[in-house]
Amino acid sequence: MDASTIQLHPSWLNHLKDEFQKDYMMLIKKKLLELKKNKISFYPAGKDLFKAFNLTPLDQLKVVILGQDPYHGPNQAHGLCFSVPESIKPPPSLINIFKELTDDLGMKTKRANGNLESWARQGVFLLNTTLTVEKSKPLSHQKLGWDIFTDKVISVINEVKDHVVFILWGSFAQSKRDLIDSNRHLILTAPHPSPLSAHRGFFGSKPFSKTNAFLVSKQIDIIQW
Repeated sequence: MDASTIQLHPSWLNHLKDEFQKDYMMLIKKKLLELKKNKISFYPAGKDLFKAFNLTPLDQLKVVILGQDPYHGPNQAHGLCFSVPESIKPPPSLINIFKELTDDLGMKTKRANGNLESWARQGVFLLNTTLTVEKSKPLSHQKLGWDIFTDKVISVINEVKDHVVFILWGSFAQSKRDLIDSNRHLILTAPHPSPLSAHRGFFGSKPFSKTNAFLVSKQIDIIQW
């Protein structure tokens, strides 16, 4: 991929532009072009591939929520982990996130849909560690090389920012904790919000209030969840 053609916020591009010249990224581009040529659907759409980076510039980042790979159903994925466009019914994991949000903050959220762009615009970086997926094939791009890129992203955040809250739900997200300096950042872990695991400790983990309490302690504006 050519960094000059990547629509990436300058705050990120300053740290990541070299990645787009590397062999692994060239292979990712080749694979995606092959899929497009063969009319094999993959998500999200190209315009949304780096949406998390563009809605949450590095200099405004306060919180990282780490997902695994995008939703694999039509029109669900739009570049933000766990989020879906307004017109799409929230998937089960997102419903559980909203349930915990309501219980944690002790108030009914006013959410009419599952679009989390309002979080992203406040500094919540909603990063999937794999940025693309083929239609109806979860984890199909897990070995494509995206993890090299997103590990670099996590490392950049760890190095250039202070007092970031990293929210790691599930064992896959938690496997990235070695990239994070827990002396400078807050790491919150819990089981994944999926219906298969949410009852094992996701419910009651209070990530939203813990995040805001930490931000307050560092004189950083809280997130309006």
